[in-house]
Amino acid sequence: MLSEQRLRAFLFYLSLGIFLMGLPPILSSTLGYKFDRRTFKFTKAGLIVLKTQPAGASVYLDKQLLNIKTPATINELLPGRYNIRFELERHYPWSNEVEVEAGKVTRLEKIILFPLRPYIKQLNKDRLSVFMVDEEKESVYYINQSEDSIYKSDPEGEHFEKIGNFTKILPPAVKWKISPDHQKVLYFNANQIGITSLVSPKENLIVNAGFVLNYPQGGILDVFWYSDSYHLVLVSSRSIQALEAQSSSQPVVLVNLTKKNTCAYYDTRTDTLYFLDSQKAADGNLYDNLYKIHLDTRAFILQELIKLKAYE
Repeated sequence: MLSEQRLRAFLFYLSLGIFLMGLPPILSSTLGYKFDRRTFKFTKAGLIVLKTQPAGASVYLDKQLLNIKTPATINELLPGRYNIRFELERHYPWSNEVEVEAGKVTRLEKIILFPLRPYIKQLNKDRLSVFMVDEEKESVYYINQSEDSIYKSDPEGEHFEKIGNFTKILPPAVKWKISPDHQKVLYFNANQIGITSLVSPKENLIVNAGFVLNYPQGGILDVFWYSDSYHLVLVSSRSIQALEAQSSSQPVVLVNLTKKNTCAYYDTRTDTLYFLDSQKAADGNLYDNLYKIHLDTRAFILQELIKLKAYE
């Protein structure tokens, strides 16, 4: 009888000891702590939330394959840097190092796995050297500079047709820009600006073959459409000018520039031009500054300026 009581007492204290020994890890895990063998201390753990597009990617943590697929969460990670790698059949893998902080969530939720062989479709049915995409009209324009021709199709390359010709300039144009009304296109080099119609013969009985504006001063850096699709804003190495998009245009100088190789940006929505120019400071040195011109006061203002210039 006594031995049986001793056995029960032994088993009780043994169970109590096991419970007390296991209690800290259980409580620590419940409270988000994990035992760190490097420091022999319980440390607040972190976690990583994973999401890929497409889903279903395999996940590697420090080169070890985990038994999860994205989207997923890796819990109870000690603070530190981890290498995460995603692999999905017929897609390029993705890998990077991420930092896990104590008690915080690290999110990898904007991971795109691109296909190994993306779908590629040829849209043009003729030789081309330049193309332009008009999202609003859902059209693609193709420039064949060897034949001075312009072609048009829908975004899928269907309904491919020749819509006209343009006047050649030499050297070939460095940029092509569609007008805000989607009816014309301008193209230019350092000495010339060409303008031609983007309206096919089916849409317009009078086909405009286009024309070229010569700029003998040279140094054209950029040309922008004014919002009315009838005026242009020209940025050269010497000045900023406004002119009509017609063969008999008389430009007016809006700003004379000190900086010879300026850069500019034009906001057609507000008819605002941003540009760099140099100005001499008090120390005698030239410094670049950013300026802007508001030209949103209606087209007739530009027209009046151009008329005044014609009478000078």
